[in-house]
Amino acid sequence: MESTDALTTDTLKALIKESLREVLREERLNLSQLLMPFVSNEEQAEIDASLGSPEDYADEELINLTDWVRHGGSIQ
Repeated sequence: MESTDALTTDTLKALIKESLREVLREERLNLSQLLMPFVSNEEQAEIDASLGSPEDYADEELINLTDWVRHGGSIQ
């Protein structure tokens, strides 16, 4: 009976831990969206005209931050 209780407790802890991770990830995304400034179409057109688009740059000039964002600031 003890091993079943321990297994249930460990399973419950793992489930709670994963659920908290999901909630924190969602809230971090919501916060990022709230802090991101709004850019109008006119302003975006000005930015594109002065800086160009990503396609105008060589791959060596760009840094892909997808993994950095996905892992909360630590690239694994």
